[in-house]
Amino acid sequence: MAVCKPSIPKGTRDFSPIEMARRNYIFDTIKSVFRLYGFSQIETPAMENLSTLMGKYGDEGDKLLFKILNSGDFLAGVDKSELESANSVKVLKHISDKGLRYDLTVPFARYVVMNRGNLSFPFKRFQIQPVWRADKPQKGRYREFYQCDVDVVGSDSLLNEVELIQIVDEVYRRLKINVVLKINNRKILSGIAEVIGEADKLVDITVAIDKLDKIGVDNVNAELREKGVSEAGIEKLQPIINMTGSNDDKLNVIADVLKSSEIGLKGVEELRTILRYVKMLNVATEVEIDLTLARGLNYYTGAIFEVKAKDVVIGSITGGGRYDNLTGVFGLEGMSGVGISFGADRIYDVLNQLDLYPQELLASTQILFATFGENEFNFALNLLKEVRNNGISAEIYPEPVKMKKQMSYADNKAIPYVAIVGETEMAENKVMLKNMVTGEQQLVGIAEVVSILKK
Repeated sequence: MAVCKPSIPKGTRDFSPIEMARRNYIFDTIKSVFRLYGFSQIETPAMENLSTLMGKYGDEGDKLLFKILNSGDFLAGVDKSELESANSVKVLKHISDKGLRYDLTVPFARYVVMNRGNLSFPFKRFQIQPVWRADKPQKGRYREFYQCDVDVVGSDSLLNEVELIQIVDEVYRRLKINVVLKINNRKILSGIAEVIGEADKLVDITVAIDKLDKIGVDNVNAELREKGVSEAGIEKLQPIINMTGSNDDKLNVIADVLKSSEIGLKGVEELRTILRYVKMLNVATEVEIDLTLARGLNYYTGAIFEVKAKDVVIGSITGGGRYDNLTGVFGLEGMSGVGISFGADRIYDVLNQLDLYPQELLASTQILFATFGENEFNFALNLLKEVRNNGISAEIYPEPVKMKKQMSYADNKAIPYVAIVGETEMAENKVMLKNMVTGEQQLVGIAEVVSILKK
């Protein structure tokens, strides 16, 4: 009988102990910064009712939802004619009423609406959990991946945007990744479209401008003509397309172009306020106004953020912005919020490429007890307990096999110290402590072992 070779679904991954140590380093760093700024952690179920998820991500998003079959005989309630019609949309409502979450935002909105009577607003939450998308797997795109979201809801204050920028600054300072934070405002984009008389072509305009660095001004203008933007409108866009200088210089140009747009000027003032706080608080991360930034146009209503690594060619590693009606889809209108999401998988790729992980990260065990025989093994068990009682991660090789095998085990696990116990060591109530990096050995008591490892 043939044995089926085990495999995992495409677009998913196993993570080895080394990979998990690296991923937990990222998660722990991000969590510690979130908590530093007063955010509390929540979790939501892996599955949500399809009524919660469907219609929140557009037609394409609905297609990428993983649906879960109802338990039991899920076909029992399906009319035979519907099955024969092969209309999956009609059949779906009979056989599935739950799905895996597509992101953390919609479940968060549902959570806020369901728990609003028990929450204190502004509500500051963070969430680090996996999400699933029935996408076509390819390099850098997975069907299961983690999102690290942090949001404030129930407050219109721009201080929230500023604190998110500070969180970005602190996270990447700790991870030692050089980044630039690009910022824009949806109100400015709306104002630009309004001023040039092309309010209905907002998306086309921003998509074209987004290509400026790649294709140049002439080709951007050509694309705008193809999209039906008038020559007068294109002419009015030129000062913005050709904008250079500092953030203050850019804001002055934008304010002049948008002087007849109330919403556009409001966006300018919001950016001025945010940048004033950033300067006052001496945020070290480079913050750059980028009018080509237009992420989530149908979702964001104010400031928009995107963070890119300077030393690695990769897409955005953090992004987010202000939204004015997060909970409206569930009947709770007017709940403004702002949030950002750290892309753990892309951050992982950046750290790997730049080799920025702490060296001690890979050593989950600090010391291994290696013994020559049963008596030494029993003697070492009490020493092992004492070391662990002092908060030091320790192991003992489970059988007194050849010393070479025990030392190889320590090498393979990158354990920095081995405590060797033989007859001589046992007689003196000590261990031979070997530094696996330098090769240095010394005969020491267990109290000294603890002292050395705690350093």
